[in-house]
Amino acid sequence: MKRDNINALNAPQPRGGYSQAVSIEDFRRVLFVSGQIPVMSDDVVPEGFEAQARQVWLNVDAQLKAAGMSKTDIVKVTTYLADRQHVMENREIRNDYLGSLAPAMTVVITGIFDSAWLLEVEVVAAQ
Repeated sequence: MKRDNINALNAPQPRGGYSQAVSIEDFRRVLFVSGQIPVMSDDVVPEGFEAQARQVWLNVDAQLKAAGMSKTDIVKVTTYLADRQHVMENREIRNDYLGSLAPAMTVVITGIFDSAWLLEVEVVAAQ
């Protein structure tokens, strides 16, 4: 698969580990991962934003692995945050997970389905 991260010079430059656009060509598969919530396999919701965010990324990782993929296949991330106060902490934890990867990204501040959840993350991956 050919993958290009695109950041137009005459547009705002990304801050915090993402690309303004990602182009993929010659791919075999595309995987759409539904919004992953901060719930462990035993239905426990961790306390606090950091624990919830790390759990969400563990859940994303589990879905990718179940499909025979990994985080290196992620081309788009959409994060839904329950509160703007978590923006910077979310960025740090997301960057911990993604490392040098820079997928296209959107962060939305919104109400979340369950008031106990502080975030939800969906991804698109391609191989």
